[in-house]
Amino acid sequence: MTYILAIDQGTTSTRAILFDGDMQVAAVAQEEFPQHYPNAGWVEHDPEDLWSTTLSTCRKVLSDKGISASDIAGIGITNQRETTVVWDKSTGRAIHNAIVWQDRRTAEICEVLRDDGHEDVVRDTTGLLLDPYFSGTKVKWILDTVEGARSRAKAGELLFGTIDSFLIWRLTGGQSHVTDATNAARTLMYDIKSGAWSNEICAMLDVPQAMLPEVLDCAADFGTTVEDHFGGAIPILGVAGDQQAATVGQTCFQPGMMKSTYGTGCFALLNTGDTPVLSKNRMLTTIAYQLDGKPTYALEGSIFIAGAAVQWLRDGLGIIGKASESGVLADKADPTQDVILVPAFTGLGAPYWEPDCRGGMFGLTRNSGPAEFARAALQSVAYQTRDLWEAMRADWEGDANVTLRVDGGMSASDWAMQSLSDTLGAAVDRPVMQETTALGAAWLAGMKAGVYPDQDGFAATWALDREFTPMLDAGRREEAYARWKRAVQAVIGV
Repeated sequence: MTYILAIDQGTTSTRAILFDGDMQVAAVAQEEFPQHYPNAGWVEHDPEDLWSTTLSTCRKVLSDKGISASDIAGIGITNQRETTVVWDKSTGRAIHNAIVWQDRRTAEICEVLRDDGHEDVVRDTTGLLLDPYFSGTKVKWILDTVEGARSRAKAGELLFGTIDSFLIWRLTGGQSHVTDATNAARTLMYDIKSGAWSNEICAMLDVPQAMLPEVLDCAADFGTTVEDHFGGAIPILGVAGDQQAATVGQTCFQPGMMKSTYGTGCFALLNTGDTPVLSKNRMLTTIAYQLDGKPTYALEGSIFIAGAAVQWLRDGLGIIGKASESGVLADKADPTQDVILVPAFTGLGAPYWEPDCRGGMFGLTRNSGPAEFARAALQSVAYQTRDLWEAMRADWEGDANVTLRVDGGMSASDWAMQSLSDTLGAAVDRPVMQETTALGAAWLAGMKAGVYPDQDGFAATWALDREFTPMLDAGRREEAYARWKRAVQAVIGV
């Protein structure tokens, strides 16, 4: 058994990545699935799309490589976090579409809980803020909205899970209702210090604890797939939410190491070791990974729109045909124009946490066109990353000279990464291995299976592709960032 199968279930697509015994990519299959927007600010997925694309991509990589289930030592799963599914325990069918992490429908619920004075206990217990981003208020909304759901939940007929839990339930034929500590830490219901579901918060949200999955380490026995799925049973041995999996894949195992992943959104994590650091700057305190029962904590900043801004250029405005064209177009922008996009299409994440504000474009002239829009979209990601960077460095008492390790689709753009380095005034390191999220999940499973090295051995395999260093002088950097801050305040004030 020389292969590890990684399932990377993301926001816009599902991918299966087969890794060989040397932790190199042996095969990849990817399928996109529909996004559903039933109301303004609402985002949903059909859970059956997530399941069917998981099955088909996994089967495809096995077929493409010409191997069978008996060649797979284990499965590692990484998933879009916070996305919420409630399903029937007897049938495995969801009672409502999955409510996606981007969804803002529970803003009013959060506001009521905040007005009732609950935010402090939520922050102190979970490390999170009262925001629609997280799973807890999504579960409450489903139980409040779907007819008969709350009584069925109390009767033990319904189960809740983030996407990892839902997939594991299906993969194991309903034998395992489990999650890992990193996904549990994003639900708004998990005590990250005691490592248990919070009785107080579950009661506050009126979510029966019988619905909740068992919480395991990131490398653990999560169950075994039923033979029908892949022609044989395969153990599921690793699970981590996508941003934590990327942190593992970037081997950010030492306190002070920081990574930023650029997918649909952007998520930066700073390893703070065995001590949870409570942010004074509206960052999140979370679990980076948990091994052998010991959690390692992190500060996290979440940006809702990163690669999604490039998707907007492609699908909304139609000014590029594919995402890779954005940097080429941005490079043609008029350097005398200072067009700024604040991409608050679904509100603003950290450090602002303004769910109701919407996006804006500033500095337009008659000559502003596609090139200026493309540059503004890419620069908006750099500016948002700096917002996180500044807040984390203010919270972190360790080494301030942090190098940022980057990954995700947008990190492949030299233009975007150079803009990021210029905006931060710091080095940005891009690794040779771009599949860091899938690699993190694969390493967790492979390490548990005994076919991959331990933490130190894994860290020694990290290799640099390119380091980006600042080329913009400090004065121009600060002027540009000041314009960004004014633009953000303008959209918040609308």
